[in-house]
Amino acid sequence: MWNRLLSVVEEQARALVRTAFSTSAREAGDISAGVFDLQGQMLAQAVTGTPGHVNSMARSVVHFLREFPPETMKPGDHFITNDPWKGTGHLYDIVITSPAFHKGKLVALFSCTTHVVDIGGLGQSPDGRQVFHEGLFIPLLPLVREGVFDESLMRVVRANVREPVQVEGDIHALVACNQVGEARLSAMMAEHGIADLDELGEHIISRSAAGMAKTIRALPQGTWHGEMRIDGYDSPIDLKAAVTIAGDHVAVDFAGSSPASIYGINCPICYTEAYTAFGVKCVVAPTIPNNAGTLDAVRVTAPEGSIVNAPWPAAVNARSTIGHMLPDVVYGALHQCLPGRVPAEGTSNLWNLKLGAGHGMTGMGAGGGNAPVSAPFMVTTFHSGGAGARPRQDGLSATPFPSGVRNVPVEITETIAPVVIWTKEYRPDSGGPGQFRGGLGQVMEVEHRHGAPFGIFATFERVHYPARGREGGAAGAKGRLSLANGTEMKGKGFQVIPAGERLVVEMPGGGGYGDPAKRDRAALARDLARGLVTPEGAKEYGG
Repeated sequence: MWNRLLSVVEEQARALVRTAFSTSAREAGDISAGVFDLQGQMLAQAVTGTPGHVNSMARSVVHFLREFPPETMKPGDHFITNDPWKGTGHLYDIVITSPAFHKGKLVALFSCTTHVVDIGGLGQSPDGRQVFHEGLFIPLLPLVREGVFDESLMRVVRANVREPVQVEGDIHALVACNQVGEARLSAMMAEHGIADLDELGEHIISRSAAGMAKTIRALPQGTWHGEMRIDGYDSPIDLKAAVTIAGDHVAVDFAGSSPASIYGINCPICYTEAYTAFGVKCVVAPTIPNNAGTLDAVRVTAPEGSIVNAPWPAAVNARSTIGHMLPDVVYGALHQCLPGRVPAEGTSNLWNLKLGAGHGMTGMGAGGGNAPVSAPFMVTTFHSGGAGARPRQDGLSATPFPSGVRNVPVEITETIAPVVIWTKEYRPDSGGPGQFRGGLGQVMEVEHRHGAPFGIFATFERVHYPARGREGGAAGAKGRLSLANGTEMKGKGFQVIPAGERLVVEMPGGGGYGDPAKRDRAALARDLARGLVTPEGAKEYGG
């Protein structure tokens, strides 16, 4: 029944991917899907999806239950929110939770999330000063009652976003996702002859919790500290963590981290918990299923008002800028007690190209004289720099960790937006030298197809502070954002690429692991032959 339940939630997630309108879900898999018991505890999650969405969604269902008690739910009901503090961390993520019935009896809840292409406000930028600037805030509300959509709510959504067809399509896809989950769960229950999930759910959670406790007790007990300095928006941010392994749990305390920013890079505690728990679990117990039993074994605390526990109404649009760095902070501590288990630091922060144009953003849109017209558009194309080298392997190039979201093919982006991607290739020498080389970043060069101006909503890290190596490995290359004419651009904030100019994005590399002089000569020769390392870069390896 456990294996069948995994198939149920995976088909639930695939329904969302197949029916979604935006590239975030359809191409990148920036989603989550899962099944919950009637107390709001996650029983199983789909593999398709990202840890930030999955683990924060896992804590969001209890908020729906407080607002809409189970006894008030009826078949065909679906509930919605994008509340950053009760959902998955920022307004661009819409969460839908739905009751699941079997033979007329409420037996479970399904929940799912996706990142929509637009939610209004300033756009996908960290420039906001309060959440009110960042777009349409949807509190916990009924979206569908007994199969009937709330058309008034949908009209409000359509009126507040720049891409109403895509956003509305994604909302319908979220509903369909949960409907598929309900149908498949009911079929599974009928096949196995069970009337509810009480016994199965208790078995799943208790077995997982026991597995986590056994694994944690076998680790060194004590407290270790990790810290990292990153770029921030207008000044550097310090992230600090005390990691305590104690009996049946791991506690992570972010006391000492920088205070909340006045810009939209703040991280609500739900998102901090999500990526911290994921980072710990990857090292401590990667083979134990992820559900309420395992998540409860990682206890995360952070001072309210800090960058990792920003209170309402702080601006949080680019919360992933901080959240994606947290596993690396935790690994700095875990490396001290579990040497040889954790990778070097990676790019971590996604280098997504969030591009757009429109009235008031890139001009008035009238195009006087021979000036090109900026037709309005909004698109997100997911990409990444290099991951950190591993204790016994090179880092993965142009591959995100901890997010795990897929790169979007350039052909898809060029199909749905008026841009041409002239270059997308590995960035030589960007992986940090080491016995095991850090993953390479990539270089992308982008231009408006018609020579018009367009804008980028930059939310990039590792421009000033690179990914650090481990055990003698060197740092990866810093990232760089510029115009083809050489003009430097900022790593964060909305900026315009002038008419006829190209945007050049040079993504960071991951840190190396171990002494570069110990790198296998055959491996270094392969890197040279493939152009991943230049002859000049090879000197860093003592060769």
